[in-house]
Amino acid sequence: MKQYDYLIVGAGLFGAVFAQQATKAGKSCLVIDKRDHIAGNIYTENVEGINVHRYGAHIFHTNNKDVWDYVNQFAVFNRYTNSPVANYKGELYNLPFNMNTFNKMWGVVTPAEAEAKIEEQRAAHFTAEPKNLEEQAINLVGTDIYEKLVKHYTEKQWGRPCTELPAFIIKRLPVRLIFDNNYFNALYQGIPNGGYTQMVANMLQGVEVRLGVNYLANKAELDALADRVIYTGPIDAYFDYSLGTLQYRSVRFETETLACPNYQGNAVINYTDAETPYTRIIEHKHFEFGSTEPGTKTVISREYSAEWKPGDEPYYPVNDDKNSALYAKYKALADAEPHVVFGGRLGEYKYYDMDKVIESALACVAVQMDKINQYKA
Repeated sequence: MKQYDYLIVGAGLFGAVFAQQATKAGKSCLVIDKRDHIAGNIYTENVEGINVHRYGAHIFHTNNKDVWDYVNQFAVFNRYTNSPVANYKGELYNLPFNMNTFNKMWGVVTPAEAEAKIEEQRAAHFTAEPKNLEEQAINLVGTDIYEKLVKHYTEKQWGRPCTELPAFIIKRLPVRLIFDNNYFNALYQGIPNGGYTQMVANMLQGVEVRLGVNYLANKAELDALADRVIYTGPIDAYFDYSLGTLQYRSVRFETETLACPNYQGNAVINYTDAETPYTRIIEHKHFEFGSTEPGTKTVISREYSAEWKPGDEPYYPVNDDKNSALYAKYKALADAEPHVVFGGRLGEYKYYDMDKVIESALACVAVQMDKINQYKA
């Protein structure tokens, strides 16, 4: 008899949701994480009374009412609406692209004028079968918006020219012919009061958690503890990179506390010129504006996109043809592991919004419970 039904590798959102649901179903779970904290990349820490997103901004948004109801069991969400601003060489534009953006860009006033201007630029440079991101983006929004608000920001994100990036990276660019700065087309959005760490802690209430535990360095010993393993780490690392290394983009943060109550007036400002080395500045207190005292200090984080190398935190999978083919080979190995389930953005080599992580984890638990019930039957 094993000590636990499930060993869950990773105390991030996928692992926490799985542990919570499995425990609720009467299963014993041990959650481990190599970091010294729970919540993975949505970890928030209190600095000067401000909930700081250590691994970058996370704004919860979903159209799935079941997911929304699920997370609201563990936190009260505020009414934060993501309304980023783009700074192009000192010119400020609202995002997503909307009538405020078009008025600032061209001086147009009506939706018809904006639509005509975009269509004029699209038609002048249209490519029937776009071969790269630049051609795809111009097909969608024309040259002015591309040059000022897409090109350089994207190149900083990916570390290569837009002409060398595949077209599929930008399937669509939101163009709204209304005066609406709400970035997400989502019925439900917000940020948990008290931060994400408290929300995950509430999910893990009653679950055994061990931090500072490196699973891959102690695999045999840890595997012996449980009947099944839920693995949310990098899939290529699990197999000791035997087929090669999957590529990621990483992010580096410069975070500082400033002796002023308000640095930039918005939670997120993107820097879309080529000269500014960082992609954006996050001012954390504005994620919970209205729910905390303004105070005399603020905390900002400058984000720098970087090529991932071993030892860095992997953030965004590079889902090009080469990496997708390599992942498919690792997926075949993973499917042959009889007692291991691979989940989350690293385990599945997939970019996930938070609501999709939760959907995936809930579905994974349901499958596991069905298998157990079928076995008992």
